[in-house]
Amino acid sequence: MSFSQGLSGLNAASQALDVVGNNIANSQTVGFKSGSVAFGDVFAGSQIGMGVQVAGVNQSFTDGVLGAGTGSLDMGIQGNGFFRLVNDAGRVFYSRNGQFKTDANGYIVNNQGMSLTGYQATGTPPVIQPGAAVGPIQIPTGQMAARASDSGTLNGNLNSGTKVVTKTPFDPTDSSTYSSVTQADAYDSLGNKHTINIYFAKTADNQWTAYTRDMTSADNGVQQVALQFDTAGQLTTSPAKLPVQGAAYKGGEPLNFSFDLTGMTQQASDTAMNSPTTTGYAPGLMNGYTVGDSGEIIASYSNGQQQLLGQVVLSNFTNAGGLSSEGNNCWTETPASGQPVTGISGTGNLGTLYGNKVEASNVDLSKEMVNMIVYQRNYQSNSQTIKTQSELLQTLVNLG
Repeated sequence: MSFSQGLSGLNAASQALDVVGNNIANSQTVGFKSGSVAFGDVFAGSQIGMGVQVAGVNQSFTDGVLGAGTGSLDMGIQGNGFFRLVNDAGRVFYSRNGQFKTDANGYIVNNQGMSLTGYQATGTPPVIQPGAAVGPIQIPTGQMAARASDSGTLNGNLNSGTKVVTKTPFDPTDSSTYSSVTQADAYDSLGNKHTINIYFAKTADNQWTAYTRDMTSADNGVQQVALQFDTAGQLTTSPAKLPVQGAAYKGGEPLNFSFDLTGMTQQASDTAMNSPTTTGYAPGLMNGYTVGDSGEIIASYSNGQQQLLGQVVLSNFTNAGGLSSEGNNCWTETPASGQPVTGISGTGNLGTLYGNKVEASNVDLSKEMVNMIVYQRNYQSNSQTIKTQSELLQTLVNLG
């Protein structure tokens, strides 16, 4: 019996050393999760055991340390969750390795060519639509389309001590018919830039008239709105909308929007306008993209705009230890793991995703070196029991 006991010990110690060796070999593998051996004793109807067996190899899904990524699409996870990947056949895999890049078609893939999944932003401007399906995320390679200005905002202060303009009618070419002027940029449907002049003329105490004129298009008609302020200098006109209209220019649609002047005040201080803002912009080429800590992929363009491209999702399991290891830092769902719960980083019991980071292996090299020594001693001790049993048998033979 001692032979079988010692042999089982040798086999168990050898498998344990295999696990330690695998851990050490993958100590620099991004997202690797270390394994540990669970032993079980063997009995066969007697009080004396038949030896030992490897009951299983368990993986530790504790977090690895986050380090700096080397690519703009590198990502790291802290807490629960896995990246959800699909291969060309549509089979779903899960991984903690956040080293990603784009393929020839702009899809985000790992080093094995599996596609990272999440929500694709759609629409103009692109947004994540409610109820959007989870699927491969694609980064568009074309230019960002122009957007026509459809609203604007202008805030500032008008000097209450300004003299009343007495010369009428308003003439944008005659500075004596207005009190002050400022400029704003706007864009038509093709991204053509228009310069909009905004004039203010004081007509009486606490009363002003604001005018706009498109200085770019040929037929630049003047639009206006009357503004009334109370004795505290607060604007009482409602709605305080200053129209902008301009003729078609270089094939673009005519401008037609309004500036919101709600934040205007009239105080006994110099007239000063904050920089006017409009919603439009010219077309732009992509300069690059980044991954935010919520998994949002944001592209930057040459026109100074940023645009949402998609959002990465995470998946978690009731029993991550029940996942089936598939190699290449990937696992697949099994009945023991339970079904995945998929969602956005930081929601529910899902962990946090960090952009431009990668999760290092969670292998503790010091612990593995100690385990290697222990299992080596176990192997030697079990071989000694076999040697001792052999010597006992030799003694019995000699007695015969």
